[in-house]
Amino acid sequence: MGKYTEADLRAVLKEISLLEENQALLGWDSLTGMPEDAAPFRAELLSYLAGKSFELQTGSEYADMLTYFEAHPTELSDLGQQLVIHERKKYDLNAKIPAKDFIEYQKITSLAQDAWTKAREAKDFAIFAPYLAQIIAYKKQFIGLWDQGSAATPYDVLLDQYEPGLTVAKLDQVFGEVKAGLSELQAQLALGEAPDNQILSRFVSKQNQSDFSMELAQKLGYSLKKGRLDDTIHPFMEAMNRNDARITTRWDEHDFQMAVLGILHEAGHGLFEQNISPEFDYTPFEKDLAMSIHESQSLFNEVMMGRSEDFWRNEYPRLQAYTGATFADIDFDTFYRAWMVTKPTLIRTEADPLTYPLHIIIRYEIEKAIFNDNVDVNDLPALWNAKYLEYLGIEPENDLVGILQDIHWAGGDFGYFPSYALGHLYAAQFFNKMEQDLDLPAIFASQDYTPIFNWRKEYIWQYGASKTPQAILEDATGESLNPQYWLALQTKIYRKVYGLN
Repeated sequence: MGKYTEADLRAVLKEISLLEENQALLGWDSLTGMPEDAAPFRAELLSYLAGKSFELQTGSEYADMLTYFEAHPTELSDLGQQLVIHERKKYDLNAKIPAKDFIEYQKITSLAQDAWTKAREAKDFAIFAPYLAQIIAYKKQFIGLWDQGSAATPYDVLLDQYEPGLTVAKLDQVFGEVKAGLSELQAQLALGEAPDNQILSRFVSKQNQSDFSMELAQKLGYSLKKGRLDDTIHPFMEAMNRNDARITTRWDEHDFQMAVLGILHEAGHGLFEQNISPEFDYTPFEKDLAMSIHESQSLFNEVMMGRSEDFWRNEYPRLQAYTGATFADIDFDTFYRAWMVTKPTLIRTEADPLTYPLHIIIRYEIEKAIFNDNVDVNDLPALWNAKYLEYLGIEPENDLVGILQDIHWAGGDFGYFPSYALGHLYAAQFFNKMEQDLDLPAIFASQDYTPIFNWRKEYIWQYGASKTPQAILEDATGESLNPQYWLALQTKIYRKVYGLN
């Protein structure tokens, strides 16, 4: 028998996974129900657990184990060999960070999320700014430790951690193609007839919104035996494991679209987590999912389903049933055209499919400026406002609807935002292939979405993080990323909505 067995490797991975499950549960609680004054204690607890996980992942014994298996790969199963390759990359990143700095960084991100909440209440970025400055300083320190000279820019190092192989050069090219296509489509729509969407501000109770949205989420396959819905400031999904993937949302009784699409979005994340193959339990392939592929599934729910005319034609009667007289005087075509209005908005999570990518491009360009151009934290609100004016023609009246709207930077998630835009493109390409494989009009008419669920599970969900997003996309669709599928779909939909077909 060798020095180590695959059981030894799996035991360490399980312990790391259990620690991460605890962190996830505590993080979910922090953003849903934790008392305000508990924040400092919660930060200590989260940093303690993160430190224990960090010790396991960077310890000398674990390094020795990885080295042993790299020299004796035949002593591992195919999955074991994949795990060693994956863990070596993580080890080489984590081991370069001093343990003390890693623990302090975890503590700062926990405190920063509480500061972000207070800054939002006061509509004052200055409350959050000192914490953000510390996070950015740590990230810049870590980039210096991580980069071995192969990255073209500091920001490339962060992008690669969310989407392996992604670079500023590649993103600039993709986003340039998207911007050009959007500009052309917007020019076309200016010649059409803009729908009136005032009906969407009609009163719909929180309970009716919740009941209807969760019915839709469950029809698409989200299981309440493995999840739940809670209220929060900024909607998110938190997965402890494949049997515990929780979603959250916020409400506005005069803007029911926000919660309906938000719940579909987060349920899409939950669907992915709930349907990862059991063979990946207690391994990083259950947790380390690339964000672009994750976002493709939330956006598949929100946009491919939640913005589909065929989907709504069959679900609109259910909305009318839930809301009584509220929409009794509104025929389907009027409702759907209102549902699909495109116009610039300040809030990313409330943006329509055409303007949404511009929100992401703004954040991407600001993050590039932070790490590649060293823009000062105190200058970020002005930069944010200027870019909203440039790209969307509107300017935030305060920090709440401006730079404080997203929680991602409080958690240190720099390099994450581009995944949202990539998720749109992936989702459209998956949808295009699904149209070829399935009779989607018949499926929508039946209101039994099981074939769609099964397709997504077969080609996407079951693999977890064991395959790269590029591999999943190419294996499912037969080709690499092509933004033209998204642009063609949006052009087809919106030209019809605006009476140009």
